[in-house]
Amino acid sequence: MTKHNKVLFLNDLISKVGSLRKEGKIVVQSHGIFDLIHPGIIKHLNEAKEQGDILIVTVIKDKDVRRGPGRPIFPENFRVENVSSLEQVDYVCLVDDEIPFSCVKSIKPDVFAKGQAYKERDIKIHDKIFEEEKEFYFGKSKIYETGGFSFSSSQIINNFLDIYPNETKNFLKKFSDKYGFDEIVEKLNSLKKLKVIIIGDGIIDEYHYCEPMGKSAKSPIIVNKYLNHEVFAGGAFIIANHIAGLCDKVQLVSLLGKEESREDFIVNNLKPNIGTKFFYRDDGPTVCKKRYINLNQKVFEINYLNNVYINGSCELDVINYLKSTISEYDLVLISDFGHGFITNNIINAIKDFSKIFAVNTQTNAANAGFNMITKYNNPNFVCLDEIEVRLGTQDRFGDIEDIAKKLSNMLNADGLIVTLGKKGSIGVNSANEINRTPVFSTKVIDTVGAGDAFFAFAAPCFAHGMPLNLVSFIGNAAGALAVQIVGNKKPVEKYELLEFINAMLKHSP
Repeated sequence: MTKHNKVLFLNDLISKVGSLRKEGKIVVQSHGIFDLIHPGIIKHLNEAKEQGDILIVTVIKDKDVRRGPGRPIFPENFRVENVSSLEQVDYVCLVDDEIPFSCVKSIKPDVFAKGQAYKERDIKIHDKIFEEEKEFYFGKSKIYETGGFSFSSSQIINNFLDIYPNETKNFLKKFSDKYGFDEIVEKLNSLKKLKVIIIGDGIIDEYHYCEPMGKSAKSPIIVNKYLNHEVFAGGAFIIANHIAGLCDKVQLVSLLGKEESREDFIVNNLKPNIGTKFFYRDDGPTVCKKRYINLNQKVFEINYLNNVYINGSCELDVINYLKSTISEYDLVLISDFGHGFITNNIINAIKDFSKIFAVNTQTNAANAGFNMITKYNNPNFVCLDEIEVRLGTQDRFGDIEDIAKKLSNMLNADGLIVTLGKKGSIGVNSANEINRTPVFSTKVIDTVGAGDAFFAFAAPCFAHGMPLNLVSFIGNAAGALAVQIVGNKKPVEKYELLEFINAMLKHSP
């Protein structure tokens, strides 16, 4: 059989496995990235093949590889071709892995061969994340753990390829001297019991994909052909989903349109451990932002919203609810997009009744210059991007460290972090000390939602008493994962974050 005949689409592979099983063949499956074919991989596949008659290998698509910085090294077509060239492999399939191991459920192998690297990650990283999934996917498959070698593709890549500039490598070396991976795992796992309430503007994000056909014959515009579209739960909705992977009890308080609420879609796209309390305005829809995209470039955007503050009756209902509820939570997160939900009176109620509150205000086309962080005072934690910090201090060109210190003092914040895009982030603590953390992303697909992911992971860490340098590190790592996701298609999961951190710390010289 040639290597080209080995490569099948998933539906064809499922059919092939069914036929092989009827012939009495024992089918073994191995699943992974297969970025580098090294001795450990070969030994794993040889041992896997010995467990049955037919060995199939499922290779994870590029879009679902979030294992660590610079991964994958080789694109998916090369990785599939490399695996199909191996004699012991009978069939190869390129698969989605947005839900980890979901292809195992579809293929239903007799034996699932798990390598040593998976075993180590299960123990150190996944905690109990996959217990239900494994029972569900592997219920009818025997799990066999191969021996393999003690090194992995990640270790080889980290040791021999320069993924990061010297500044980042030196930072990681110093950081790894202060914090071990097991310590970080323990600290993130300790957030499970933190009770969090998120108050903010929820947003429906629609991505409409199109391709240009040419200039209109009758007007000076480019005509585009519609291809398809995707709809995501963004704003406060995605922040709640991020946090729900860290903390067991999460409550979301947000504003919907009474007539165009899209409530069913929102609830269906929230994690099951998120409670909801929605308020409704009758003078506008649930906020929806439609972006039109060609070749991953956003070319046009339409917002459906009413930026006017909610009326007094709705505001009073929100305040009464917060007064009766907010004291039950260890941390209050405010996600303020300036779309009319969070009024000054609501801000005062949050301040009066919360134990710890963290704020992220966002500047966008609908509120530029009018949704300032200076609406808040005495916050425990603030997370902003550079433009928002400069607007807050009315300083367009000054040194960003001086501006961050100035704003922190103006707000009387216990901690403030400024995200700087490609320049990483800087933090200011209550003693006015500066902490700098470099950027960790090596692959950027979409920056929408990266700041929300940073805030969602950093705020609980700060509330739980972690030092600012560790808070910034975790936030930067979450942001680096978020920019690899299209829009707010899915949240950053804790196991993904831990895999990424583990890879980075191994990369330190």
